[in-house]
Amino acid sequence: MQIDLSGRHAIVTGGSHGIGLAMAQTLAACGAHVTVFDLDAPTPVDVTNRASLDDAFNRSPVPDIVMINAGTAYLRPIPDTTRDIWDKTLALNLTAVFETLQAASNRMRAAGRPGAIVLTASTNSYDGEENLIAYNATKAGVLGLVHTAANELGPYGIRVNAINPGLIQTRLTADSFNNETVIKEYFRAIPMGRGGQPEEVAKAAVFLSSDWASYITGTTLLVDGGQMACKFGPWRDAEAEFRNSRWQRR
Repeated sequence: MQIDLSGRHAIVTGGSHGIGLAMAQTLAACGAHVTVFDLDAPTPVDVTNRASLDDAFNRSPVPDIVMINAGTAYLRPIPDTTRDIWDKTLALNLTAVFETLQAASNRMRAAGRPGAIVLTASTNSYDGEENLIAYNATKAGVLGLVHTAANELGPYGIRVNAINPGLIQTRLTADSFNNETVIKEYFRAIPMGRGGQPEEVAKAAVFLSSDWASYITGTTLLVDGGQMACKFGPWRDAEAEFRNSRWQRR
């Protein structure tokens, strides 16, 4: 049985590239009508600007599904994380997430429309990966939004969940994926032995948005190849080799 989203309207923020694009494509493949909110969309939307965000919602049908995915990351150690970097990261990764959730749920409630909201968090919601203090703080904050929103919106039939991707191959991670020395050691700690693809995250998000997840709210779904399940990875040079950008047993 396939996930069928026919007749449903979905909004995806940050849906022009990477994980967001894969979300939009997967939703459409399941029959949903999809609207993308993105600066690079045909009708640009700045989700960090409340007037732009509200205008985009007002031009769109009341959504049944909202995927709040737009985000950014600046790789800086703590001493080099300027107030400007901090503010820009929070503006997109946390404040815009809250305001999108608020705007969407207000319209869904007013229309008496149940539905699903899926936020993109991260494995960094839990760990303290170096040089990403602003990013990590925002992704931890996203989980607070999920828990509170699930509590308040559940009585209206609106489910709120998060996906927590690990290292996924996108524009933001291109430098890492193009450096075999980096990914060899990073993937050593991932039981699946490799990084993820945007489509793998999108499928998890679409599941959470569908009727297949009708009794799931306030939770997070790790899409990380098992990275957060283990303290030390299983890949050792004596038993495995790294080739074609992944670890494989000999």
